[in-house]
Amino acid sequence: MIHLGTDQPASALPLLLAELRHTLLDGDTIECCLTPHSTQDWTIQRSTDLAIGAGFTVNAPPKWQSENVRMNLTRIRSLSDTVAPAMRILVVGLNPSPYSADHSIGYARPGNRFWPAALASGIVSIDRDPLHAVQQHGLGMTDLVRRTTARADQVTGAEFHQGFGRVERLAQWLQPRTVCFVGLGGWRQVVDRSATAGLQTRTVGGRPVYVMPHTSGLNAHSRLSDLTAHFCEASELADRSSTKMPL
Repeated sequence: MIHLGTDQPASALPLLLAELRHTLLDGDTIECCLTPHSTQDWTIQRSTDLAIGAGFTVNAPPKWQSENVRMNLTRIRSLSDTVAPAMRILVVGLNPSPYSADHSIGYARPGNRFWPAALASGIVSIDRDPLHAVQQHGLGMTDLVRRTTARADQVTGAEFHQGFGRVERLAQWLQPRTVCFVGLGGWRQVVDRSATAGLQTRTVGGRPVYVMPHTSGLNAHSRLSDLTAHFCEASELADRSSTKMPL
């Protein structure tokens, strides 16, 4: 039995679960007990959301024991959320590509413009380092769906809607200054089919939302300079937003 989070706030668990996942191989199954400081929002739902966000499947209903949660988890070919309190921007992608999953870095493929645009905009300072991005710059990363596919159109609408619920609960809990959806397709599928890039009227978890085009090299409609400008606007939105610390 692996215990995580003892004497720590629940908000430390996402990175602890990500660290645990990195010690395992795809297909490994473990028994895990999440033991953070109990708060009014520490629930079975939250523990399940965190396990899914970390790139695990939950094999059986979690068991609540004295405010700790016991879970049977299997590592899948995916990515882990890199999220924490006090984020300036929570980046939400569609789902991991095989290349990104196998390198444990979102948007890892050399032809993807995410990291070049993020560097050029100043929202990160080290290339392809999600942990540094969240710890030093408050740039968190997750996806609507944690299942890895070669193409986004291999993800079902039901998966996108279910994943959107998880992301909304995550934003409601951690209260990033803004939420930035990378890729209009996911937002259009779940929220607004006619949405255009920019600030949206719909919030997520009570936080303002910026939607920008996908950074894939296959998206010929957006140049690196365009994507950089979108990240700059998302960063400016974060600077204008206030937030509160999670429990």
